Amino acid sequence: MRETVVMKRLMIFIDETDRWHGKVLSAALVDRLRKEGCAGATVVRGSAGFGGHQKIHTASIMDLSSALPEIIIVIDSAERIEAIMPTVEEMVAEGLVCLDDVEVVKLSKKPG
Repeated sequence: MRETVVMKRLMIFIDETDRWHGKVLSAALVDRLRKEGCAGATVVRGSAGFGGHQKIHTASIMDLSSALPEIIIVIDSAERIEAIMPTVEEMVAEGLVCLDDVEVVKLSKKPG
């Protein structure tokens, strides 16, 4: 059975050196989003990228000191995303935040 619904996607682009009260920012955000009732969150670590500062970061053995990009992705209702935005704005000192509508397809293979 297939069900389709429109939801909001929140994508937070930071790097692995970002911190929140001494904790890795991506981990702190995931913990906080869970506590605030989000349906789920995923952290994706990039192997290369560049941002507003135009410095390229890679996972190359030659570039061990580089800060690799991380993306925290949350898909939830528009109301829940709007409710957590103040938390995101508080915790992310520098980064890029993207919001968009997404069509979510829920698949279920339960018998019946």
